[in-house]
Amino acid sequence: MKSIRLAAVMAAAMLAGTAQAADTFVLKFGHFLPATSHHQRLIFEPWCEKLKSESAGRLSCQLYPSMQLGGTPAKLADMVRNGVADIVWTAPSYSPGKFPRIEAMEQPFMLPYGARKSNPMVWKFYEDYARDEFTDYKVLAMHSDGGMGIHTARKPVKVLADLKDMKLRASNRSSAKLIEALGATPVSMPPAQMTESISKGVIDGVLFTWNAMRDVKVNEVTHFHTEPSANQPALSSTVLTMLMNKNTFNRLPDDLKVIIERNSGPALNEFIGEVWDGEMDAAFKQTPASEIVQMSDADYQAMQTAAAQVADNWVKEVDGKGLDGEALLKGARAISQIQ
Repeated sequence: MKSIRLAAVMAAAMLAGTAQAADTFVLKFGHFLPATSHHQRLIFEPWCEKLKSESAGRLSCQLYPSMQLGGTPAKLADMVRNGVADIVWTAPSYSPGKFPRIEAMEQPFMLPYGARKSNPMVWKFYEDYARDEFTDYKVLAMHSDGGMGIHTARKPVKVLADLKDMKLRASNRSSAKLIEALGATPVSMPPAQMTESISKGVIDGVLFTWNAMRDVKVNEVTHFHTEPSANQPALSSTVLTMLMNKNTFNRLPDDLKVIIERNSGPALNEFIGEVWDGEMDAAFKQTPASEIVQMSDADYQAMQTAAAQVADNWVKEVDGKGLDGEALLKGARAISQIQ
């Protein structure tokens, strides 16, 4: 009888241990930037720690920076949808053709500089116009890169004509079309390749956000940074998103789902915006004033005029895919208040 009771106790203990283990979830979180980037240190890690703290350790993350789960940045959206990762941070436009609606927010001169200003606009556009593109995912955040400027190595860009014959790295299709419309040649490459390409003269510079300049060391090889006057819209922007595998989310107990819901959407966008703008400001302030190229309103307006065709051509392109490009562009402009 003692043996039977002992066996029963042991079995109960094993079942309890199994139940406890089954109630603990480690989320594989992949992204394309290095572990040293402020995105991981100041955004992803604190966010994961918040989940862990609020769940009393039942919910945690294993971060995989620099594409450690394999593939390329263009494959991140597929990787999370297929369950290779539980969460990814990526740009929808890195996967050409998959998310055409959200590209409306990436059209030239669409968003203001700064993540705190532009993130609510991107989220509202996603909710009002682009939800259907992301039905295969649990969307945790949808935000902007804070706006891109022109950063060059050997020649300043003061007027539109200065861009002629330059080669500039573009981060997405819309920024590539913009660079082309401004008279330069767009070159596509991952962020990790930009610094070496500039130093070797493969490209003359980048259309890039101040936010990540120091993380990928572009600030060390560029010496001219073109800035418009205050309150002008950003030249271009990249929409970024944190996506979660829907099956992973649905398998979680209800109380853990609540924790993720509480720490995603506008709340996560706001947290990202605060960190993002802090990094943008710090990078700008650390740049010698002699390297800042101030562009006049008239010269900046000349760029906007030259780039007007980019959005018009985008409308025709998405119309050909069965979407109402004009309505999407009009909706984006109404949300961003850019006319």
